[in-house]
Amino acid sequence: MRVLELILKKRDGGNLSAEEIGFLISEFNRGNIPDYQMSALLMAIYFQGLNARETTALTAALAESGEMLDFSSLGAIVADKHSSGGVGDKITLVLAPLVAAAGVPVAKISGRGLGFTGGTIDKLESIPGFSARLPVEKFMELVRENNLAIMAQTERLTPADGKLYALRDVTGTVENISLIAASIMSKKIAAGANAILLDVKMGKGAFIQNREEAFHLAETMVRIGKEMGRRVVSVVTDMNQPLGFAVGNALEIKEIMAVLNGQGPSDVEHLAVLLGGYLLALVGKVRNPEEGQEELSRLIKNGAALKKFKQMVISQGGRSECLEDLSLLPQAKFVEMIKAPKPGYLHDIDARKVGKVAALLGAGRFFKGDEIDYSVGVVLNHKVGDSVAAGDVLAHIHGNNEDTLKTAFKEISGAFSIGEEKSPGFPLVYGVVPPFPS
Repeated sequence: MRVLELILKKRDGGNLSAEEIGFLISEFNRGNIPDYQMSALLMAIYFQGLNARETTALTAALAESGEMLDFSSLGAIVADKHSSGGVGDKITLVLAPLVAAAGVPVAKISGRGLGFTGGTIDKLESIPGFSARLPVEKFMELVRENNLAIMAQTERLTPADGKLYALRDVTGTVENISLIAASIMSKKIAAGANAILLDVKMGKGAFIQNREEAFHLAETMVRIGKEMGRRVVSVVTDMNQPLGFAVGNALEIKEIMAVLNGQGPSDVEHLAVLLGGYLLALVGKVRNPEEGQEELSRLIKNGAALKKFKQMVISQGGRSECLEDLSLLPQAKFVEMIKAPKPGYLHDIDARKVGKVAALLGAGRFFKGDEIDYSVGVVLNHKVGDSVAAGDVLAHIHGNNEDTLKTAFKEISGAFSIGEEKSPGFPLVYGVVPPFPS
């Protein structure tokens, strides 16, 4: 096969065979296809698209470019959950121990944050001693022993996807549903999960803000999973305002602990339980999602989910005393208050602006190599729809640099909109693909 001929074929609207796609990804992964040719192919795909068969073939090729984990020795269905990313999205760290406490093995490979959205690994690494850099063998051992482990992405899994994404990031070809779906699903397939719950975020604080695109991505990933022999359900959820109140790594760990204690923000608990219910139904642990949600609510009330979270953290090196005394977690030097300029109802808390302010303070990265500050971020006091009086505190900004704090103070003021009429707010969930029978 000749690479140029395949580029021209896709450029002119032709369909690539599974063998051709496998050849392109394999040769690119080996370094035999230069970046400039793969960039040309990506641009052709961006404009011409991939059909369903091509998208599945690309997913398989990316998954098979590295190691493929196999949990069949467990004799149980292994679950995984993925979020397309959002501001204050700490759902994984509530849902994973919940589902594991219900007796379902959870093997989660997560990423770090980039831009205005946070990363699961960054949140966990704000706990002193915690290590997400696990050898694959240790990761699999912890899943067998504890029903739960969360590790950082490794070059041993889907290395071609990492190389391909680096090109997409600098060639303007990120926003293509087939490429996004193949990238996400290849990592899930390679990580060995049999049942996968996909949380597709939609709104100002998400990469996808359009309802049609969100459901297109959800449907595409479900179809890929089905064609590759996996059980998959996608849920399209809201990301117009931050989830919970805390945005920032150590600040979110504190909120996660509160949720697992049954004392956290209702939206975080409700969404984690709702999504977890779908996952329990997907693996056949319960008859329907509602039954699963009842079981998970019970596991919060009796402390089993909190115990499982602590077990995971300690098994991966986290200091247990930091979970008992949350003041031992990283804390910022300065805290500033944002106050309501007038009375009324909160019409909007712009999740994207809040996320960008948190990143500006140091809670996130603008480039992959950036160091982050685990202690900084934003803690909101209200949700959309709440009534406020003039002078009420809308949020606290946690920072370590006074100049950056001043800039953040100005930037975040524009995230809040107050009106005279009460706002209906946003639904937590927009839909489920495929629809789950009750």
